[in-house]
Amino acid sequence: MTKEQTEQLKLDNQLCFRLYTASRLIVQSYQPYLSDLGITYTQYLALMVLWEKSPVKVSEISSRLKLESNTVTPLVKRMEAQGLVKREKGKQDGRETIVSLTQKGKSLEKEAARIPSCLSGKLHSCGIQDETMLAMVPCLDDLIAKLSSAEGVSTF
Repeated sequence: MTKEQTEQLKLDNQLCFRLYTASRLIVQSYQPYLSDLGITYTQYLALMVLWEKSPVKVSEISSRLKLESNTVTPLVKRMEAQGLVKREKGKQDGRETIVSLTQKGKSLEKEAARIPSCLSGKLHSCGIQDETMLAMVPCLDDLIAKLSSAEGVSTF
């Protein structure tokens, strides 16, 4: 192996590791707040989609969360078992599944409304300023958009 190849394989030279670690630590920061509500981080994301618009097709939840429908379908089934949502077959296309919030799912919105400010407070306590967080958004949006539209991205 060449010296360049060896350098490329060092963990400290990996963008993916930084993104993975930051994502994992952010999700971990949400955990105490979500545990109080009895939901997972992914369920929280799906609920945010539904709080914006309900009812909605499973395919739309998948699209908004950038997840495959075979990931979202079991997620929605678990949420239905918890009484947060109900599922119905589409009236025009029986292959579609329509998801809507139950009263319990709607009531969680009020409780969850405090989570963003709690997380901001936690980040502030770590020394991360609003300006830093806001500056990351366009960079991450650009990265997500480009990777979402790229076919077969294998390396950076």
